[in-house]
Amino acid sequence: MKKSRLIAGIAALMLALTGCQSGSNQEGEAAPDKVTIGLTYIPDVQFAPIYVAEANGYFDDAGLDVTIRHHGAQESLFGALSSGEEDIVFAGAAEMVQARSQGIDVVNWATLYQTYPVVLITSADSGIETPADLAGKSVGLPGPFGENYYALLAMQDAYDLHDSMTVAYIGYTQTSALATGEVDAIIGFSNNDVVAIENAGLEPVVIPMVEDGLPLIGVGFGSLEGSLDADVQARFLHAVELAVADAAADTEGTMDIVTEHVPSLADETQRELATQVLIKTLELYQGSEVFGQQDNQTWNDMVQFLYDSGITETFVGADEAYTSEIVDLVLDMRAQ
Repeated sequence: MKKSRLIAGIAALMLALTGCQSGSNQEGEAAPDKVTIGLTYIPDVQFAPIYVAEANGYFDDAGLDVTIRHHGAQESLFGALSSGEEDIVFAGAAEMVQARSQGIDVVNWATLYQTYPVVLITSADSGIETPADLAGKSVGLPGPFGENYYALLAMQDAYDLHDSMTVAYIGYTQTSALATGEVDAIIGFSNNDVVAIENAGLEPVVIPMVEDGLPLIGVGFGSLEGSLDADVQARFLHAVELAVADAAADTEGTMDIVTEHVPSLADETQRELATQVLIKTLELYQGSEVFGQQDNQTWNDMVQFLYDSGITETFVGADEAYTSEIVDLVLDMRAQ
């Protein structure tokens, strides 16, 4: 795990997170640290914790001046991070490893989704009860990229399905493809695709992709290795942790905040659906006693899987790809 450039921030972190820094510019107080967070999609309810941290003043309280930057539809995941336009990126762990194998020195420093969000979704009459039942059947997903695709490859490995099932790349039409019988099952996200399918009047059957768990890690925060700043990033992580707790405790208030970023949610029907997505998304943060926890075994399993699957052309070790130092510093702060 990456430890260089981080230890020097411990003393500053202890001061910052115990109230010795603030976001104001009053005489004798430090100016806030400027941070740009890259959210790798258009404004969406799934980014609610970031919006809540801003609206409820947790970034300000942490002495941070945060700019929220959403990526355009055609924008690369790590282009703005590489150019210095962003300081932190919210992205999939596997995608960070893939980028690192291509020469971008991104390091993951917190895992947000403690449960990997990709699942196999089918209908009750499909005859599919486990992934092994996909032999001779078809499964649809957007394309040969991203978290859906990585989960597909892991499932095929686990159940020896590479030559016995049909894979259809159907774009973002999973709901209609399943409803019309174009495919027997889809690979989608537990927090939004399941909601969309239920809203279409179907009764989805949700099946884990691999019984013992996928060798994959969910989305998290990453920064360039050369720009790691323990003080700033630990304060940022703690602010988001507080926001996740707020969002879970007050979903209606959270939806009010999200609607400021996603005006279409002023429509009652759209808001109801988005609220369901919010609740399911917040569930993904659960599963660990430590917010942002990094699982060393799963990291090692993932980097090996990505290399063996050809997703990374050069091997990236887990000790290069992630660090637990930021999460550990927040824990140290709490112990003071």
